[in-house]
Amino acid sequence: MLRAEAVPVRMRRVALMAPESALRESLVRVAEAGCVEIDLPGDGGPDVRGPAAARLQRLRTEPVRPALSAAPPELDALEREGRADLLAGEAQLEERLGSAVRHGEVAALAGWCPEAEVAATAARLAGAGAALVPLRSPRGVDPPTLLAGAGSASPARPGSTVRRSFTPLVSTYGTVPYADLDPTVAAGIVYVVMFGLMFGDAGHGLLLVGLALLLRAGRPRRAAALRPLWPFVAAAGLAATLAGVAYGEFFGPTGVLPVLWLSPLEEPMRLLACAVGLGAVLLAAAYGAGIANRWREGGFAAALYATTGIAGATLYLGLAVVAGYVWLGGAAYGVAGAVIVGVGLSLAGARLYATTTGGPGGAVQTGVQLFDVVVRIGSNVVSFARLAAFGLTHAALGAIVWDGTTALAGRGPAGVAAASLVFLVGNALTFALEALVAGVQALRLEFYELFSRLFVGEGRPFRPWRLPVERLPSPSGTKAAVGPAR
Repeated sequence: MLRAEAVPVRMRRVALMAPESALRESLVRVAEAGCVEIDLPGDGGPDVRGPAAARLQRLRTEPVRPALSAAPPELDALEREGRADLLAGEAQLEERLGSAVRHGEVAALAGWCPEAEVAATAARLAGAGAALVPLRSPRGVDPPTLLAGAGSASPARPGSTVRRSFTPLVSTYGTVPYADLDPTVAAGIVYVVMFGLMFGDAGHGLLLVGLALLLRAGRPRRAAALRPLWPFVAAAGLAATLAGVAYGEFFGPTGVLPVLWLSPLEEPMRLLACAVGLGAVLLAAAYGAGIANRWREGGFAAALYATTGIAGATLYLGLAVVAGYVWLGGAAYGVAGAVIVGVGLSLAGARLYATTTGGPGGAVQTGVQLFDVVVRIGSNVVSFARLAAFGLTHAALGAIVWDGTTALAGRGPAGVAAASLVFLVGNALTFALEALVAGVQALRLEFYELFSRLFVGEGRPFRPWRLPVERLPSPSGTKAAVGPAR
């Protein structure tokens, strides 16, 4: 059984049922809890605006963060006071009130809620005389996706800091389908390893770690929005530092560190072979995850024939065996590889041909698609050579800066000053340029070579209705309340 962290948060279909007289208070509690996504009509019908929406439109204000009043407010008073935030919240409330299905004195709304939050939300609603009823998921409708690292729907249960910092790697690519595995942690680890190989310099890596600590401290203030990413930046810096120690690079080949593994400038072919080998392993892992995803999405048949499933993995294995035959020799390797490639092509071809109109045209189309699959596998493996290429570029730039520094340092006091300037400016430029290049190239490898095998579709993100609630003074001078906050 998969651990909970390896899949999106489990969702439950729920219905909010409340007496008509308590529906507003129930919805206020739902908004305050912030862990229920309520279905809204999307039929493209006429835009029917309620009283709050009409008043909000008359204010013609800039976009504001909506909020809700715990008790029904006087809309005219809100308009006079310019409380666009409360009017915006009331407009959202009106939309949900209008979406309710009514039968006699009872109103109901359907939606989605994380399974772990159902009991607590139901207890919160019980105080208003409402109920949150679990339902069977509708057939053919996938639940919305909430990744564990994106933070819980409930503020009381935040996701781990490290996992949350890795989440943008996945969410930038797209929304993980609900049935698929959640690759957040694995994607983060793979990214920082690839980044470190390309940005391998212990001095530059430690600077990146220092930058991460500044982000954690909220400095500079203009970058406060990036504070949640500090573990990701720190991990990338640590990976670059370890790679720099292995390369013997500390602000270039300064001799401060001995070479523990290899020097990129002296052994480029060895670095290239290691980069391609690492890429081959990562592609194999991506095929394994792709098989699991296809199986979870459509069962064994979907996993068997997909080019990102068993068929594609078999073809990849066969080509790897053929490559071993070319490299090592041995007729047995060549025969075994050819047989495995034939099995993979047959499985993938059967699926691809089934999607065509059939006949000779369909056969030609299938052949072209299979050729493209084979070429893509080869090009994807070779694409990982960029790990070595950009690691070599980083080392070359560091060497140029260090050679310029040492050449100037022996020319008296003026030479020492010039050498210091070259060292500082050169390393600053190298750090900025290579951090950008390595970051983009690692992202490109993850998206095009790895994620393209994990995902064949996109899910729908979970968007709970969450608004802050204000207790405005009631006409009697007391403050309205909607019950405890859990």
